[in-house]
Amino acid sequence: MAHLTDIFRHPIKAHGVERISASDVAVNECLPWDRVWAVAHEKAKLDGTNWVSCHNFTRAARAATVHAITSTLDTATRTMTLSHPNRKDFTFQPDDEHQLTGFLAWVRPLMADAWAQSTHIVCASQQGMTDTNFPSISLNNQASRRALSQHVGLDLEMQRFRGNLWVEGLAPFEEHEWVGKTVLIGTAEFKGVEPIERCPATMVNTQTGKRDTATLDTLEATYGHRDFGLFLRCTKAGTITENDKVFMK
Repeated sequence: MAHLTDIFRHPIKAHGVERISASDVAVNECLPWDRVWAVAHEKAKLDGTNWVSCHNFTRAARAATVHAITSTLDTATRTMTLSHPNRKDFTFQPDDEHQLTGFLAWVRPLMADAWAQSTHIVCASQQGMTDTNFPSISLNNQASRRALSQHVGLDLEMQRFRGNLWVEGLAPFEEHEWVGKTVLIGTAEFKGVEPIERCPATMVNTQTGKRDTATLDTLEATYGHRDFGLFLRCTKAGTITENDKVFMK
């Protein structure tokens, strides 16, 4: 029987990852506190009200070094602490415009290879700033990770894939067969929507913030696609916890 091994949230899109042991989930909503904020860059086209694509935000595909950021969130005060191997820890409240200058100064040294410089922080008004135009929760397969790791000759860490849920006990890439199916985890239910087409962020080592392997080319050459993981939509509210059983209905 497959089971849930890890749960991750990313309060600021592409700027940190935090492991949690359990979470409530709600119908047609993202994982709580996942991609609540995103860092817009100087070329972004935003109207401040609607979901927009990831191309408007600073992310590891365009600024690899930010991929090494980890984070912790105090949900009661909406306070973030960011950590990076090349920077001192930085604590701030993303909603406070007066603290934006400090954040931009902290992240600027990490933006040397960036396509566009970060300018301000956007807070999600209705749904998290995920890579989908619907409130998604991403599921990833440990067996798929091991299979891809073997092909690239490197142990690919989970954080490269910026996933929410990781599952053990499936065959490699079996999750792609769950499109349109009902997936049960804990007391919650989800529907498999579509495989996750990956971007160059998966090429970046999250310990160093440097590109070190050709994940996309390997996926294409080995499997004929660039998909890894599955986007889910929550269809029944509930609670998910590490070690919960995961199965398709």
